[in-house]
Amino acid sequence: MKKKAIIISIKSYSLTINEKNLLAKERPWGLILFKRNIKSLRQVKKLIKKIRKLTKDSKFPIMIDEEGSSVSRLKGIINHNFSQKSLGDIYKINKEVSLFFYKDYINNLTNFLKKIGININTVPVLDVLRKNTNKIIGNRSFSNDPNIVKELGQICVKQYQLNKLATVIKHLPGHGCASLDSHLKMPKVKLNYRDLNKIDFLPFKSNQSKFAMTAHILYEKIDKKNVATFSKKIISNIIRKKLGFKGILISDDISMKALKYDLVTNAKKSLLAGCNIVLYCAGNYKDTYKLIKEVPFIDKFTAKKTSEFYKFLR
Repeated sequence: MKKKAIIISIKSYSLTINEKNLLAKERPWGLILFKRNIKSLRQVKKLIKKIRKLTKDSKFPIMIDEEGSSVSRLKGIINHNFSQKSLGDIYKINKEVSLFFYKDYINNLTNFLKKIGININTVPVLDVLRKNTNKIIGNRSFSNDPNIVKELGQICVKQYQLNKLATVIKHLPGHGCASLDSHLKMPKVKLNYRDLNKIDFLPFKSNQSKFAMTAHILYEKIDKKNVATFSKKIISNIIRKKLGFKGILISDDISMKALKYDLVTNAKKSLLAGCNIVLYCAGNYKDTYKLIKEVPFIDKFTAKKTSEFYKFLR
């Protein structure tokens, strides 16, 4: 499967001539949609149809961040004031009610996403709430209890898979321990491996999600030089071996300010460290074009996992 190791984004509600040419000729792995791309149900369905026509790929991966509450790209089309935190709170009072509600909610949302043409949702957030967790995570987290986060995360992934939609667990190996927002600055975490393993890493262990997303965080006691996205040590020893993640690993957005290099360097360092695909969310055409020319085609492992994902969508 010949695809470039990048997920791109676009600037507006419809494709420019340059974006059309890029999709038709350059073979990005997939595309992510944002609020800036969604005006109405009719418009977004038409946009997705056009993207798939240009790529000549009826299963072309199209992702969205539709977590609910504070992170909803479809706000105005669907309004769900659901947050993962509210679900975790219900779980503590009545587990059965919480799980019944969550499965029903996922069934309805996946049904809607499939009608639009989306086949990957970047959920669930498996970051554990701590005393100093930055508000960028906030109510996006299920709980301050890692066991609750782990169980609800596994249920989310299984329920999505039953509905033939893929998930992206995030942010590996755990963003809840960071007090800064990685969109704006590089968070540095001083906790040692034992503390992180007991709390932050636990929800990600043995999760069967087809995709996962890295955290742009410097875990100083594990790799004092590289954020997780750039760290061979963290990706190989922790994400792959200790946490047992077997799917496609996607970098968080390479245009975030936590990463200090230019976009091409950020992309190459992510891939060299062990990310399978890089994510670029800013939607600037010139940068997208430059990146797609510089990143390699996906490797054999990613091609195999992509084929499995396509079969799963049947």
